[in-house]
Amino acid sequence: MRTTDETTKGAWATTAAFLTWGLVPLYWKAVEAISAHEMIAWRVLWALPFLAVFLTMGRGWSHVRAVLRKRHVMAVVVVSASLIAVNWFVFIEAVADNRVLEASLGYYINPLVNVLLGAAFLGEKLGRAQWIAVGLAAAGVAVLVVATGTLPVTALVLALTFAAYGLVRKLAHVEAMPGLFLEVVVVSPFAIAWLLVLQARGAMSEGVSAGTWALVPLAGLITALPLWWFAYGARRLRLATVGLLQFLAPTGQFLLSIAVFGEPFSRAHGAAFALIWAGLVLYVLDLRRRQRRAARIAAAAV
Repeated sequence: MRTTDETTKGAWATTAAFLTWGLVPLYWKAVEAISAHEMIAWRVLWALPFLAVFLTMGRGWSHVRAVLRKRHVMAVVVVSASLIAVNWFVFIEAVADNRVLEASLGYYINPLVNVLLGAAFLGEKLGRAQWIAVGLAAAGVAVLVVATGTLPVTALVLALTFAAYGLVRKLAHVEAMPGLFLEVVVVSPFAIAWLLVLQARGAMSEGVSAGTWALVPLAGLITALPLWWFAYGARRLRLATVGLLQFLAPTGQFLLSIAVFGEPFSRAHGAAFALIWAGLVLYVLDLRRRQRRAARIAAAAV
């Protein structure tokens, strides 16, 4: 049974994780002199030592060894590593190309894509409210397509890859921190090879200040630390609370895109986001209703 103190600590940790993910575009802007193609490799390589430290602090090495002994689980980890690598790269590139607004759209859509994947692959049945929520999100995307004449590819790729990543990780039954460590281990040889290719081609970033290079190791910290906070908090909070807090991340990105980065926000964007936000409100309310019903049934069965 969770104590009030544990729940409070969990809420603070989870909030810190989502706020960090919401503000992280500020970091990627600070290192934008280094190309996204290069930064994705540095992010992977610098994440390794930080993840190793957090694994040691959390006594998670036994989980890593357990996964390494299971070939079928490691095969799933390879798939999840590929998905998160694509997600990271697309997000970093979106920030560099001044498309943070579209990136935030992707992470707003993500929970609703999770619902669809749960229905498609896990046999989870969707209620009427969930179908309406998904429909509202689809309508929001349709508004942007009609208004701009193009698909919001960045938003859709971010939503789909992160939702698929969540599904694969759920099927793998691997703890958050050990799982991410192994994913980074899987991707690291490719990151090193990619940096060597860029070096051989003379395509490494040039004219980058020493101050910018000094910021590069922080890519590992902002990868590992929020996940550690999230893993700590998620174990101490109800799913509905975590589901509500997760919207802090895209909201932070949304506000940064407009207030700090000055990205254009048209009427079509307003209509699209309004539809998606309406779908998310419906989704959260339905989630809370389902949890309360489950709690009442559990209480009556005692």
